[in-house]
Amino acid sequence: MQSNCTVCRPKGMIIKRELRSAAGKAEDVTNSRPLEMLARGGYAASGVLHVLVGLIAFGLARGAGGQADVSGAVAELATQPAGPLLLWCSFAGCVALALWQAGDAIFDFEHLPAKHKAGKKLKAAAQAVVYAGLAVTLAAFARGAGKDNRESASDMTVNLMKAPGGVLLLVLIGAAVAIVGIVYVVRGFRKSFEKHINLPPSPNGRKAITALGVAGYVAKGVALFVTGLLVVIATVTARPEQSTGLDGGLHALREQPYGVYVLAAVGAGLICYGVFTVVRARLAKM
Repeated sequence: MQSNCTVCRPKGMIIKRELRSAAGKAEDVTNSRPLEMLARGGYAASGVLHVLVGLIAFGLARGAGGQADVSGAVAELATQPAGPLLLWCSFAGCVALALWQAGDAIFDFEHLPAKHKAGKKLKAAAQAVVYAGLAVTLAAFARGAGKDNRESASDMTVNLMKAPGGVLLLVLIGAAVAIVGIVYVVRGFRKSFEKHINLPPSPNGRKAITALGVAGYVAKGVALFVTGLLVVIATVTARPEQSTGLDGGLHALREQPYGVYVLAAVGAGLICYGVFTVVRARLAKM
């Protein structure tokens, strides 16, 4: 028995050493300069899509058509000259940024206290999921298989409402999206986004970037809050067709008193957020 344990210990030590070596190599890859450059491209791609969503939202306020969400923005990007190339380049950037954020979630923030570390890791993991989802959408349109997100959102709501515990889950999802919207608004007014970028030394440059960030974060927060609120309302009133994602949220905003003006302001703010995110591609603290 003793001899068997003696044999097992070296094997266990070898396995642990190999796992540590693999983890170290993975961390090196997720912190590498080439991946960082591609990840910065992911910020730029996200910024361009936010600008397009903002332009579509601004058009809705003036009575034009269009789908004011990610799929609508990606479809618009696909119609540009060299559209497929733009889509695949954006896809590569978003995949890289998702990997970078995943690396942060797994390997970084170890020096922080436990409660702060958990929050930072969770935020990085959520960002990784967001950019991975964006990459999937970009790839779908690049392959010609993109589709209307409004129908997808309604179908998902219907299916979840039929599932055990689905109503509660949908209410929680809607509430979470609304809360994220509030967080964005607070970040905008408190200018807490500034700690994530290297502001330029020029006073005018700092003021311009800060103004873009404030307007952009507040506008995105309003859009997310309305979207989350619609999910909750659609679930509570058993009307899944009302849960149509960001596009439905912005259309609903237009129908409110003074909604045209609010929607125009949100559209302009989303454009600001997009420009800020493009600038962030250069200035972000990675």
